Amino acid sequence: MTGLRETLQHLAALPSDRPMGMPGAFYTSQDQFEHEAATVLRRGWHCLGREDEIPEPGDYFTVQLLNEPLIAVRGDDGEIRVLANVCRHRGMPLAEGQGNVKRFVCSYHAWAYGRDGALLRAARMENAGFDPKSCRLHTHRVQLRNGFIYASLDAEAAPFEHPELDALLAPYEPERFRLVHVAEETWLTNWKCLVENFMEGYHLSVVHPQTLHGYTPTGLARKLPSGDGFTAYAANYPGGIPPRGMGAPGLSADERNRSTLFAKFPTQVASQAASLLVSLSIFPVSAGEIRVKWTMSTYGDDLDDGVIAARIKLWEDVNREDREKLERMQVALASEHAQPGPLAGEDYEGTVRDFQIWLAAQDREEVTATEPHMTPTGPKDAPLHL
Repeated sequence: MTGLRETLQHLAALPSDRPMGMPGAFYTSQDQFEHEAATVLRRGWHCLGREDEIPEPGDYFTVQLLNEPLIAVRGDDGEIRVLANVCRHRGMPLAEGQGNVKRFVCSYHAWAYGRDGALLRAARMENAGFDPKSCRLHTHRVQLRNGFIYASLDAEAAPFEHPELDALLAPYEPERFRLVHVAEETWLTNWKCLVENFMEGYHLSVVHPQTLHGYTPTGLARKLPSGDGFTAYAANYPGGIPPRGMGAPGLSADERNRSTLFAKFPTQVASQAASLLVSLSIFPVSAGEIRVKWTMSTYGDDLDDGVIAARIKLWEDVNREDREKLERMQVALASEHAQPGPLAGEDYEGTVRDFQIWLAAQDREEVTATEPHMTPTGPKDAPLHL
């Protein structure tokens, strides 16, 4: 694993016109995954879903982020909280799936918690050492941005700011999109493989000849601005194709005639178009398995029910095409011959390089904190492990 971390630093430092991908073990090593789970994933801000999944007080949904079961719930005060889905008595989960509750009641011993996480009732708890005020459910850090709910498992995680990304998305008015579909799937691939796949236009015409090529051909992909913690590219539409909805009134012609794809590192990828917003939240399980929660939202009433149903079917097909390719690739990445290969140019795989550079920067922070003898690009005179 040390060799992989050194290789990441070396490849991230290559000249921008000579980018290289990482070796297969970067995606298949369980030791590498455990390192990421303890560092970049645990420290990161993860998209759990959309705010309008839980529009009313008591509405909730559950997710599993690494080893932490979570409840996202809207409280009586209208605020969204992310609570630990773990009873403070004996550790039983309090909720599953989604729904609406007045309180969370443990199915084991009937301890009851308010929608703010406070313990309301614990029958027959008369021991002198019992203090209900000390038995609140843990509340995780939350940020709301562009209609999305983000949470971090790290109590010390600094709030994130992506003004360039916000500016890129602002004309679409993402907070005005309404949820029309939610689905969850298991993919047998590494979490980084899906981030990289979603965020490059190089594969569009090859992997999606019937579903995407007609609207977003590889040849029209163009890199968009990136920054610390995000990357983006435009999947531009050819001229002469039918409009796909008007969207927000302030959109430019360029914005209306493309899908703006972005990644909020480490685990959210999304496609923002004039009338359609699709987001994939990636929940890593192991080196070779992820849970994928994907949501579809539309701009107001721009699209009728028939068009929405067709868009859902289209994205089901697109996701299936990507999943099948990535699951096949995950098997091959375990080969000793899965060595670094050259990446394509800026417009086609520049986003993959952005992700690589960000991962290397995150790992340098970890090295600085725990291994002060390491240099920013690895140990002195370290060989390039290719």
